[in-house]
Amino acid sequence: MSHRLRPLRVFVLCCAAAAIAAPVSAQQPANPPGQAQPQGQPQAQPKPPAAAPAAPAKPPAQAAQPALKDPVVATVNGQPIRLSELEVAQQSLPQQYRNMPLQAVFPALLDRIIDSKLVVQEGKKSKVTEDPAFKKRMAFVEDQVLQDFWIQREIARQVTAEKLQKRYEERLKQMPSEEEVHARHILVSTEDEAKALIAEIKKGAAFDKLAKEKSTDKASGAEGGDLGWFKKSDMVKEFADAAFNLKKDELTETPVKTQFGYHVIKVEDRRKAPPPAFEEMADQLKEEMAREAVTAQLDQLRSGAKVEKFAMDGSKPDPAPAAKPAAPAAPANRPATPPAAAPAPQK
Repeated sequence: MSHRLRPLRVFVLCCAAAAIAAPVSAQQPANPPGQAQPQGQPQAQPKPPAAAPAAPAKPPAQAAQPALKDPVVATVNGQPIRLSELEVAQQSLPQQYRNMPLQAVFPALLDRIIDSKLVVQEGKKSKVTEDPAFKKRMAFVEDQVLQDFWIQREIARQVTAEKLQKRYEERLKQMPSEEEVHARHILVSTEDEAKALIAEIKKGAAFDKLAKEKSTDKASGAEGGDLGWFKKSDMVKEFADAAFNLKKDELTETPVKTQFGYHVIKVEDRRKAPPPAFEEMADQLKEEMAREAVTAQLDQLRSGAKVEKFAMDGSKPDPAPAAKPAAPAAPANRPATPPAAAPAPQK
């Protein structure tokens, strides 16, 4: 929902992050696990636990009350605040707080809603709701809420799991099958170093051992030069051209120069790239289908509506000048004009 549609956001977004972070940080231990005690400072001995207070006498057994689905969690001048209001307000928080359990943000969020209720009560008491500017703004907000609610309902109605799966299967059919190679490489600074490595490998030296010892690409070198599976578009052109020209278990005969240095490349295997999983494409496809659904609905609404547009001053715009009729085209195969007859010679 648009930020304009959430009046609570004025309070929540400005205050909640700081308010929530404070109690969270206050709960952190002075010395995190694994942090060494400062040298020369004696280690604090744990204090014995305080004696637990004597348990009060048990009241007479009562029938268990069923938990309310939407309990009142506070009152402000007699006005109740229900748990559902906090659940809605949590969705206006930054993403990291939206993903937290409600219990973790409950105290700070409840305080923010209490502040909000106090301001609303004071606004009503001072008759803010009778201000024409307030009424105009509320009408705009109501329209926006209605619009967003309608859009979300249409998306939920038209973008179903079955339709999403069907779109995924159709998209897979349209995707060209790409080839991938699984390769290793050793990167060095000079051509002579690369040539020496090729000679060693041809004599039987282990490629992965040389990669660990010699490669300046430390990340892949630690893995024996392994780059895993990749497509041609994933690598710089010179490297990709060389790798995809090799067959399985083949080694480059000469060093391959790129902007990074000189490479010795060995292709471990080749395959057709597997198609992307449904989970990888689901969000993109859902967004695409939602946009299509809303656009189609808007087109349908426009086609059945009478819409008039005016100029910025409210006047009707001048009608567009009528297009001049096109000149008639000359008929094709028009006969050539016969030459004028020569005057008869005088006798």
